[in-house]
Amino acid sequence: MVSTVLASTLARRNIHYGWVVVAATFLTMLVTAGAMGAPGVLIKPLQDEFGWETSQISSALAIRLILFGFMGPFAAAFMNYFGVRKVIVFALALIGAGFVGSLFMTTLWQLLLLWGIVVGFGTGLTAMVLAATVSSRWFTKHRGLVVGMLSASSATGQLVFLPLMAELTERYGWRSTVFFVCAMIMVAALAVLAFMRDRPADLNLPSFGETQVTPPPASTSLGVALMTPITVLKEISKTSTFWILFATFFICGLSTNGLIQTHFVTLCGDFGIVPVAAASVLAVMGIFDFFGTIGSGWLSDRFDNRWLLFWYYGLRGLSLLYLPFSDFSFYGLSIFAIFYGLDWIATVPPTVKIAADRFGPEKVGLVFGWVFAGHQLGAATAAYGAGLSRTELSSYLPAFFVAGAFCLLASILAITLKKSGLSSPAPAAAH
Repeated sequence: MVSTVLASTLARRNIHYGWVVVAATFLTMLVTAGAMGAPGVLIKPLQDEFGWETSQISSALAIRLILFGFMGPFAAAFMNYFGVRKVIVFALALIGAGFVGSLFMTTLWQLLLLWGIVVGFGTGLTAMVLAATVSSRWFTKHRGLVVGMLSASSATGQLVFLPLMAELTERYGWRSTVFFVCAMIMVAALAVLAFMRDRPADLNLPSFGETQVTPPPASTSLGVALMTPITVLKEISKTSTFWILFATFFICGLSTNGLIQTHFVTLCGDFGIVPVAAASVLAVMGIFDFFGTIGSGWLSDRFDNRWLLFWYYGLRGLSLLYLPFSDFSFYGLSIFAIFYGLDWIATVPPTVKIAADRFGPEKVGLVFGWVFAGHQLGAATAAYGAGLSRTELSSYLPAFFVAGAFCLLASILAITLKKSGLSSPAPAAAH
């Protein structure tokens, strides 16, 4: 097999195959994030062709974001049972089916089904839980850095493809963007089939930073695997750590995916900025986020993650509060893109590290899956709420003020976390 030969070749050069798995995962998350971001440049074309209101289109995007989040814990269970490779390929096929089907849609319920439910399920299987799972299985050393790299791919994919998709939409119509997304999905699927493996033990390798090969855990039934996320939720819901992480990540989603990714292009259009130019601003955010999130991963291996979250949320909140006063000029938007972009998803590595420290590396995928569900609830709230604000108040700006204020609240919540140590539920009363 390609992976076996490549692993042997790399081993002779003292390169761990885990980095190949990271590359395949990076591409997968980049592409699926691009698919997630595509509707952000398609709201106006869909309005023009079908006559749907912003709030109606936002409803489909909100459904997608909710499913994207709540699939997280179960995606971790599916990866444990079926294997990472099979789950990723199935997810990519599902996303592709949703976009291909949208080429033929004519009514709103079809948009809700295809871009809401089908794409929501597919992207949910390749959400941030994939990054947590791959990093915890393949790396002991540099785990925070790997999470940062994979998180950066997700945010970068949401943003850097947008100028190209906006250009395609403007020149050839929104269906050309759908074809482009499907082509990217096919490339990612081929890379996963060729290079992805579930665990280091599949290639008789230790994880990076270890010297002994760790055997895979004993297999369980599908029923047990599906119940594991519920069992873990019951356990962690008894701790304040989980609820603080859940609340801060709700605010994280409220101030990123659901707001900026979904509505920024349309917001700029309200101020006379054409879609390609607005999407280019998002691409600049993606570039700065790439370096900011990788840097965050590096910092999370070295500093108190609570204070990292304090600064990330605080600076994000201030940048969102600044945006309405930027006059949407070139310089104003450039300043916003730099500061906002640097911590678009910089919050992920510290959050994953805190979850691993408090609940243990074996549970981190499932725990982070539930925390990420909070993220997507916040994203769905912003996706629908901002669309409703524009429909009812003829302005997006109230949504930005609300998101900025909530980010400042999240920065305060972050430093209320206990400093370190594994969290465990309160002991049951003696009988």
